[in-house]
Amino acid sequence: MPQVMVVARNFMDMVAALPAAKLDMLYDSAFICEAVLRSFPPLAKKYVIQMLYVSAPMPAAAMQEWVLDEYASKHKVAIDRLLQLRVFVEVRDRRKEVSYKMNNKFQANMQKYLVSGGCLPREPLPFSVTARLPTLVELENYALEQWECFLLQLINSSQVEKGTTFSSSMMKTFQRGLLSSRDGEAAKLSENGFQFLLMETNAQLWYIMREYISSAEERGVDPTDLISFLLELSFHTQGAAYSLSTLTEVQRIAVMDLMELGLVKLQQGRKDSWFIPTKLATNLSSSLSDSAASKEGIVVVETNFRLYAYSASKLHCEILRLFSRVEYQLPNLIVGAITKESLYGAFDNGITAEQIVSFLQQNAHPRVIDKIPIVPENVTDQIRLWENDRNRVEMILSHVYEDFPSKDMFEQCCDHARDNGYLLWEDAKKMRLIVSGEFHQEMREFLRRQR
Repeated sequence: MPQVMVVARNFMDMVAALPAAKLDMLYDSAFICEAVLRSFPPLAKKYVIQMLYVSAPMPAAAMQEWVLDEYASKHKVAIDRLLQLRVFVEVRDRRKEVSYKMNNKFQANMQKYLVSGGCLPREPLPFSVTARLPTLVELENYALEQWECFLLQLINSSQVEKGTTFSSSMMKTFQRGLLSSRDGEAAKLSENGFQFLLMETNAQLWYIMREYISSAEERGVDPTDLISFLLELSFHTQGAAYSLSTLTEVQRIAVMDLMELGLVKLQQGRKDSWFIPTKLATNLSSSLSDSAASKEGIVVVETNFRLYAYSASKLHCEILRLFSRVEYQLPNLIVGAITKESLYGAFDNGITAEQIVSFLQQNAHPRVIDKIPIVPENVTDQIRLWENDRNRVEMILSHVYEDFPSKDMFEQCCDHARDNGYLLWEDAKKMRLIVSGEFHQEMREFLRRQR
């Protein structure tokens, strides 16, 4: 069975995974505190506001009374999230009763922010310096082009017209999470890589950011510095220009990497250079549901398993090839079919039936989006049936043993393998047995001792 990728639904999931000491360091910045507050569910935000000027610990039992019984589950979710991000710290008194106290750094910074307001991490450059900047539409097209270029290079580097090459830090990230290679062979998409291509854009972005941050220490970079800068980016104004001279060395390198993914655009002036955040960057601290792109779908699936995608994008064509047979491509239309063979190829690459069905539903054309079901039932049922049919037989690496010198030796080996849980099959009449491949060496050692 293929393993399904797990993707953080929120950038804050990565923040919550930091050690307590590093998380407390992040709260030195008012921007991080505000970003964390924005990410909370409504009830958690309410608790933060209520506790903002309370210095003494608040008993958990007292807080439980703040909500009606039917909202107890939402109360638990809010408290758990506040504890995960160390905005609330659990305190126990002599009677072992639990109370919650707000993180001192978080509390102090949010109080200052409410009283005096906040200023941007850095001020945008005036128009007198930058002259003409790209419009929001041009910036969105640039981000889309860069992101599609990146995805195409993941699928097949020959598909990229620009000849884009990613930096070493980016390639380490991709090699670690999405690509795999053997000695002397070119890197190819891993099982995670194939699943990655069928995700929503924001889910893809968070997966890349998570891998980029988690591999930071290998590049000699503190992950806390990266997280802090990425959260700062979400407070920058989309389409405004910010001087590169205001960045640290770590931030400069990060901007170069983010440019390759379309999160920022770099421009060079006569005396200064600047970066311009795109929508991908300003959405970084939002939740998956909040920042989900309201893009128009392209796919129509018919009951005869025919598939039509109204797009001229090479990327869309290559993604459809992952699980369907593309028959021909017109200037603005891709025509294909979902077949048993094409789906078996997708299953072999680690893509699941649910991921394929979800992709077809999420990318449905506006003309079919209001239909119930969006994708014909006979198609979704057959996709799942073909997956179940393929998964009826499980392949296990194993070793067969035969030609035993005596019945006693055969029975001793069977008993040993059975007792240790790696006997897969035995035939007492012909004195044959099969054991799991991972225990082959252990079985050989047992046979050697018996002789």
